[in-house]
Amino acid sequence: MDQQPPPFFKRGPAPVALLSFYVALSLALLVVDARFHTLEVLRQGLSMFTHPVQSFAHLPAQLLDNADSYFASLARLQEENAQLKRTRLENVAALLRSQQMEVENERLRKLLGVRERQQVSGQVAQILYSARDPYARRIIIDKGQQNKVVAGQPVIDDAGIVGQVTRVFPFVAEVTLITDKEQAVPVQVVRTGLRSVVFGLGDGQLELRFVPVTADIQNGDMLVTSGLDGIFPAGFPVAKVVHIESDTAYSFARIICTPLAGVEHFSEVMVLDPRPAVVLPEELESEAASKHAKAATRSGPAKKKRLKKD
Repeated sequence: MDQQPPPFFKRGPAPVALLSFYVALSLALLVVDARFHTLEVLRQGLSMFTHPVQSFAHLPAQLLDNADSYFASLARLQEENAQLKRTRLENVAALLRSQQMEVENERLRKLLGVRERQQVSGQVAQILYSARDPYARRIIIDKGQQNKVVAGQPVIDDAGIVGQVTRVFPFVAEVTLITDKEQAVPVQVVRTGLRSVVFGLGDGQLELRFVPVTADIQNGDMLVTSGLDGIFPAGFPVAKVVHIESDTAYSFARIICTPLAGVEHFSEVMVLDPRPAVVLPEELESEAASKHAKAATRSGPAKKKRLKKD
């Protein structure tokens, strides 16, 4: 006796037929998409909906990675903090001595009547580019007349003297580096106190001139500004001695130095305010005026005698 399903249960196509149909449809879609890229828009639309799902699926792995990096950075910071504390404790004695020496220095200056060194101030400028002249060592900064920059202002960085403002434009200014051939800076040797002048060589190095052959100077000596030119404040690092040529046939030694500041690199610099003019005491001003008046009175009769002879 045949058993047939009730009439209200309809049987669809056979599973093998359905499988064959979907396989053929998939192959057709793959071929059409590979040849004509017709499903690209559909793929992008689907990615908008699947991206949150993918992000949520990757969330546990990301949390584990973040936790690992957090604890690693925490351990590193704790180690650095402990190292800094040890370094501070090791240097506390020197720090206390330097503070005491600073107080004593200030007290001695007041006791001897020596005036305090002038406080320097300035404004930070960004180096835009170097000058087009290949034979000059000049840079252009983004500060000009609008920022009250004037020619002659010294320029420094975090390591020492960089150069001097030589030309000023409305929005930019030109700085001549200390390595330029036309630049000279009065300096002083830190170790011995010897004063001289350092000149640029145009190749990134400096030359300390007018130093006798018998002078006490060595490789590694540090040079700082002496402040005698009235432009660069005293005490700023300038260069380090790297080579000395002493020949008894010449009166002066040839001393090559390398600048301490990043004069050949692009970075930020500080343009120091111009140094105020030195005011002479009233006694010196009156003495100079009297000498000038005497010189004028002496030159008057001499001119009259010459006119009579003529």
